[in-house]
Amino acid sequence: MASAPDSVLVVGAGIIGIACAHYLSRAGFSVSVIDQGRVGGGCSHGNCGHICASHVLPMTDPAALREGLMSLVRRDAPFKVRPQWRVAMLWWLLQFARRCTRRRMLEAARHQQAILESSRREYGALVDAGEIDGEWRGDGLLYVLQSPKGMAAFAAMDAMLSDEFGVAARRLEGEQLRGFDPALRTGLAGAFHYAGDASVRPDVLVSEWAAALRDRGVRFEENRRLTAVRTRSGAVVSMETDRGPVDADHYVIATGAWSARLASTFGAALPLEPGKGYSLTMSSPAECPKHPMLFPEHRVGVTPFRDGFRLGSMLELCGFDASIPRRRIAQLVASASHYLVEPEGAEVRETWSGWRPITWDSLPVIGRMPSFRNVVLATGHHMLGMTMAPATGRLVAEIIGERTPHIDPAPFSPGRF
Repeated sequence: MASAPDSVLVVGAGIIGIACAHYLSRAGFSVSVIDQGRVGGGCSHGNCGHICASHVLPMTDPAALREGLMSLVRRDAPFKVRPQWRVAMLWWLLQFARRCTRRRMLEAARHQQAILESSRREYGALVDAGEIDGEWRGDGLLYVLQSPKGMAAFAAMDAMLSDEFGVAARRLEGEQLRGFDPALRTGLAGAFHYAGDASVRPDVLVSEWAAALRDRGVRFEENRRLTAVRTRSGAVVSMETDRGPVDADHYVIATGAWSARLASTFGAALPLEPGKGYSLTMSSPAECPKHPMLFPEHRVGVTPFRDGFRLGSMLELCGFDASIPRRRIAQLVASASHYLVEPEGAEVRETWSGWRPITWDSLPVIGRMPSFRNVVLATGHHMLGMTMAPATGRLVAEIIGERTPHIDPAPFSPGRF
């Protein structure tokens, strides 16, 4: 008689947890997923849904250090560091600052490119096979620049991406933009179109993917909070929840920005900081963008959906602050007004904020937790969780199944901290 398949409990039902469940189920494991809230209710819900394999450069750009310092005196800075006298936060900032050099940025970028390109291929295969849809659009991502200075700076970065990583964009001059997308204002400096990128509607993708996994036999339990962990001889034997214990052969921690708190339950220190972002979802204006876009000079993204569109982004290092200041939502619209003919729809459908999990080296954490042979971490994807999800899920399944990984997992190992 054939033995029962090994069981895996995935903690966290965001896009990363769902991707892990998909690839683990496909590999023959018996999979359950629990979440302290609802499926896809965290940062997977309200982001802009950009699938950007072109976003090779990590957050540890030398310019990020300067922007972070300037944000201390700029109330409306799109990248904002709020002073906090937490030792862990101060140590995190010091380690982040140490990595904001060109050499270390390029080193991290090579590792980031591997997982980005893998994910883009996986998404393509999933869409082609009809396993996911999520309002998939595979017509690229447009980076729009307002000023000649911004255009020149982005052109230099684009040249570096082409020379160092083989990632090339089509350059559009200002007078070409209205022909490319009539929703853009006249007088803009230009844009760069990365045709290999894509976009989805995050909440739709997560909902559809979870439903497909349920049909395949993956079990989901919402509103189940983890309270304690039982361990023995270097392994987890059970996880206690507010509705009783859950046992499995293997455990995956995919709880996003909350992963550091959960890791502390195991006696492990995980250097994650929550990076807060915002979005505003509206009905479509008469002149709605036809393409997903990013406005680098204002750090705002735009994504058109089938029945509306979304403005989003910004990054605040402010701890787990759940407030949604009215001025930050207004800032999204004001920033977009520099680029779009109509930056607002008539109906506001949702204002949202969420926390991205950010490591001090800007790389995700994927691998076995030190000291626990049956626990795998899958977190730390900062603002690229939607993009990196499929490759992360596949890598987690390979690690647990002890199969040869399709990309080198060493740069993402929890043991690097």
